[in-house]
Parts: sequence; C-alpha cells; structure tokens
Amino acid sequence: MKLISHMLFALMAAAFGCVYTITSAAATLPPAINAKNYLLLDFDSGRALAEKGADDAVDPASLTKMMTAYIVDSEIQAGKLKRDEKVTISPYAGSMGGVRMFARVGTQIGVETLLESVIVQSSNDAAVALAEHIGGSEIAFAALMNQYAQRLGLTHSHFTNSTGLPDPKHYMTARDLGTLARAAIRDFPVSYTWYSAKKFTYNGVTQFNRNKLLWTDPSVDGLKTGYTDSAGFGLVASAKKNDMRLISVVLGSSGENVRAE
Repeated sequence: MKLISHMLFALMAAAFGCVYTITSAAATLPPAINAKNYLLLDFDSGRALAEKGADDAVDPASLTKMMTAYIVDSEIQAGKLKRDEKVTISPYAGSMGGVRMFARVGTQIGVETLLESVIVQSSNDAAVALAEHIGGSEIAFAALMNQYAQRLGLTHSHFTNSTGLPDPKHYMTARDLGTLARAAIRDFPVSYTWYSAKKFTYNGVTQFNRNKLLWTDPSVDGLKTGYTDSAGFGLVASAKKNDMRLISVVLGSSGENVRAE
C-alpha cells in the first residue's frame, strides 16, 4: 500500500498493511510522529494499533467540544431538546473570545445551527450558549460532561467548561478522545456528517473547518482540531476505506501543518 504523506495515513499504513507479522507476531513500528501523544484506533474493535503516551492527561483545547456536541445530540435523542428549539445568547456566551460565530447578545438561534457551528467552526460562543441552555450554567453543564465521561468510560478525563479554554483541572487523554470519537461516530451518524463539512456560514460570515485532511483525501470524514498555547496543536481524525474505519488522535504538535502531516 502506498504510504500517504500526512500523519493519519502514515499511521494507517501500518494498520491497513498488517500491524502484526505472521512469522514473529511483533507489532510493526509506526513512523516517527511529531507529536507528544498519539493513538491509532480501529473503529470496529476498539483496538489500539499504535500509541504513545495515550494515557497521559493533557490539555485537550477545543477537542473538548466533541463532548459538548455529544451531549447536545444525547439530549435531542432523549427528547429533552429539540433541533429547532431557540437558544437565547447570554452576555457571557456573547463575550467569548477566540473562534466564534459572532452571535449577538439577546438574539435567539436554533439548537441545530449552534450545534453545526460548534462542530464545523469550533465556535466558543455557540458552545457556551448550548451549555447554558442545557445545564442552566456552564458550570452545571461541566458537571453533566463529567457524568457522561463516566458513562462512556473516559477514565482519565475531567471537564470544567464546554469550550476547552485552559484550566488545570480540565484534561483528557488520547485514549479517551479516541473512545469519545468512536462513540460520536457510532451513536450520532447524522451529526457526524457535519464533521466533514468544510465551511459554516452565519449572518453572511463564512468560516472554514480547520481539519486540513478534509482537503487532502476523500476517505477522511472528520473529526476535530484544537489549539491553545498550553496544549499545542491537536487533531482527532477518522477515515474509512472499504469496510475498515480508523481513528487517529494527535496531541501536542508544534504547528497547524505539522499536525496535519
């Protein structure tokens, strides 16, 4: 199999080309990855095919929003929330910096629009607005995030906010991120299609998905990027070829292009 240049398929080459040899049953070494932590996961079995520091608790940055989106979908599935339900943008949500959809304070925006913005564009204001609407406050929503983490088996994760803004008590591991990505793909296939959307437009402003792999190979169909000064550049990605889907997690890369490679 041709070894594709970027990181996801560099790792995937080992999996698609057989991770274990018949003669020695020894794992094929993955290529050198410019990241502090990484994990390659088989979607169907949940088996880890390659990893480094996969259980180290680190700052997940905006990869956190995968959990925020998962809870929103869960609330919709449980009948506690409607896709067309209107959410009022609070002063706190409207004050969020960083990546945002520029939602005006006091306006009402549909749950589905906010969710799409969180997934595609990684909007901080949309994430907080949804958190407040569901939990009553972002602090209460963070408690709900930790409850969901226990249900999903995210044994080394703890959440204090819906966005991934830095907090020493807010952390995840590469393994937990892989588990969460697997759950998102499995449990909410409709919303998962948004993870492959290349752009999101609100009020005439178009912003682009930061997952560069969506532009380099059609088999890549998600998931999420993240960045803070403390976390570095992170990416959870998934691709499917024939009947095999793999999920990769890369944390602590030194740049946007580096994490894509």
